[in-house]
Amino acid sequence: MALLNRNSHLGLALLSVFLLFSVTNSENDPLSMFDVLPKYGLPSGLLPSTVSNYSLADDGRFVVSFENPCYVQFDYLVYYYKQITGRLSYGSITDLKGIQVRRLFLWFDVDEIKVDLPPSGSIYFKVGIVNKKLDVDQFKTVHSCQDEVSGSCGGLLDQILKLPAPVGDVEMLITE
Repeated sequence: MALLNRNSHLGLALLSVFLLFSVTNSENDPLSMFDVLPKYGLPSGLLPSTVSNYSLADDGRFVVSFENPCYVQFDYLVYYYKQITGRLSYGSITDLKGIQVRRLFLWFDVDEIKVDLPPSGSIYFKVGIVNKKLDVDQFKTVHSCQDEVSGSCGGLLDQILKLPAPVGDVEMLITE
């Protein structure tokens, strides 16, 4: 009986040490930014794969650093500075600095990112006074970075060449 009691205590002690080690080990393994975003109701693919480190304060203010500035092609071409900042709260990122989106030849700062609560499948980007609604599915997976825009015009020539041919006669307007 004493041997059984001693083995029970040894088993309990080993279990306690194992549990203590696993709790301590999980505290030492910080979450990646790709794990943090879903905890705030946001898709993990909002950021490119080259996140080198980040900090997140108790008030939601964050700083994310990348290995290099880069481009990611979503519905629109997006440029990430080497460092971005903002404030993270459930379902939104506000006070955002360091992300731009290209529309034709111009680059615009992205100021806010929000999702519907409860989730609806849409995500909203505030660019200046304009809010653009996009499908959230394109942001669910983490994308790789491109170092530069492909081609000298960033594919604009390809877009122009794909325009449909005019139907019928087209009148020409001559101005001086």
